[in-house]
Amino acid sequence: MPLVRRYTAHVSRGQVRIFKTIVWGAILSLSITTAAQSAVNITTYHNDNLRSGQNLHETTLTPALVQMNTFGKLFSQPVDGQIYAEPLVLANLEIPGKGLHTVVFVATENDSVFAFDGNSNTGINATPLWKVSFINPAKGITTVPSGDLGTDAIYPQVGITGTPVIDPNNQTLYVVAATKENGVYFQRLHALSVTTGAEQFGGPVVIAATVKGTGSGSSGGNISFDPFRSNQRPGLLLLNGGIYIAWSSHGLENQFTYHGWVIGYNENTLKQISAYCLTANGDQGGIWQSGDGLTADTLGNIFFMSGNGTFDANTGGQDYGMSYVKMSTKGGLNVADYFTPYNEAEESNEDLDLGSGGAMLLPYLTGATYPYLAVGAGKDGTMYVVNRNDMGHFNASGNQQIVESIPNAFAGHGLYSTPAYWQGYLYFWAPNDVLRVFQMVNGLVSTTPVATGSITFGSPGATPVVSANSGADGIVWAIQPAGYATGAPAILYALNALTAAQLYNSSQAGTRDTAGPAIKFTPPTVANGKVYVPTASELDVYGLLP
Repeated sequence: MPLVRRYTAHVSRGQVRIFKTIVWGAILSLSITTAAQSAVNITTYHNDNLRSGQNLHETTLTPALVQMNTFGKLFSQPVDGQIYAEPLVLANLEIPGKGLHTVVFVATENDSVFAFDGNSNTGINATPLWKVSFINPAKGITTVPSGDLGTDAIYPQVGITGTPVIDPNNQTLYVVAATKENGVYFQRLHALSVTTGAEQFGGPVVIAATVKGTGSGSSGGNISFDPFRSNQRPGLLLLNGGIYIAWSSHGLENQFTYHGWVIGYNENTLKQISAYCLTANGDQGGIWQSGDGLTADTLGNIFFMSGNGTFDANTGGQDYGMSYVKMSTKGGLNVADYFTPYNEAEESNEDLDLGSGGAMLLPYLTGATYPYLAVGAGKDGTMYVVNRNDMGHFNASGNQQIVESIPNAFAGHGLYSTPAYWQGYLYFWAPNDVLRVFQMVNGLVSTTPVATGSITFGSPGATPVVSANSGADGIVWAIQPAGYATGAPAILYALNALTAAQLYNSSQAGTRDTAGPAIKFTPPTVANGKVYVPTASELDVYGLLP
């Protein structure tokens, strides 16, 4: 029977500079195989449910070897649309009739999912191990044209945008696809076998939900999910047997009504288990996070940051625009706690979304006054450090009720990405700015960077990831996406995780390492000595040169 050979990874606690012990606050999605050469699985956005972006089991790619003369582009695989979803990886996966492979899964805006061999594009690996498509133009089933949506935020078509999630235990990849079918718009949750691409559990299921509410677009005292206006941007979350999905809008916030949504499905039956509209009595409050997935702790709580929209929770209402929200999944989805900045109304009116950047949970900090922290930042460039056990709610006089509020954290720039974490360091890359490295000191984030890079990325900045061999050989990886509007190549960068000094970039060796056209927001995926770079037309694979 096909299987993924693995055992659960244990996170190293050695060589931590700021605190003696790190105990993870969420189950990592990285796993190690028992093969002679250990291997890593990347099964969710930014590597784990904390969205830390770290892979602590990378033994091949070291700072000494990630240099122009020894590291570069190995091969590419063409795809049929833009890759906004982060590539996912399963090692030692048995594909029927094709043997064991390290498989990289790629989803495109053309509503396709590809399974490629992650180590080679020759022989039987020259073509996908399998591919599925959710469109059939001959029968009037297509992606959603961007022109229909009245925006070019994702152009020229919208299909699969949010990063899928994989459960290695039941061998299933979960993904949401948007389609236009003879003039009618749908979004569906698909559950695909990772070995064949076949639909599982009677899927797909059409996504639909109705809750009580009197907000924009309500009818008869109810608010219904709108598959046309709802943008499934955040990565999917697998938590305690549930698949949780979030939505924002397709931009142009002032031209139509929309609402932020979180909807959960049972992963083994695809039955809807919960639905929550973030602004049921108001409007907007989308969950963008520049593609960052919903985060989660081991207690079954979900965290996210919302954007512009109605906020009235401080006066007994149930609208949570411009808020850092904690939701309990016990007995359905319910808001358990929240933090909203004191100036939310002003910033909402000025389109300064709190949720333009992604939320990240820090690991448990032994001995700290506040051992459970969440970190996030948005368009105004203020970094918010929040106690997950007491998030602070709303204070009209300021943000002094939270652990830390660090204005102007990124030298006047806002954030449109998710930070990464490693060994007590936090890595942020804002638009038109350099990599900024902050440090945990006595359970608090340093108010100024302890290291800064020298390379400025244009808009919209980058979501970095970190590879390391436990506490050693840390490398920060990021994609320079500034050329996305002109079709210029993406540029992969590798930097020293302690000093932010550049080790490598894919433009150094002339055309040898040139990647495909840039796409905004998507991070690289680093696993098993390879770096997978998503672009607008191909998947590029980097590693040690032969």
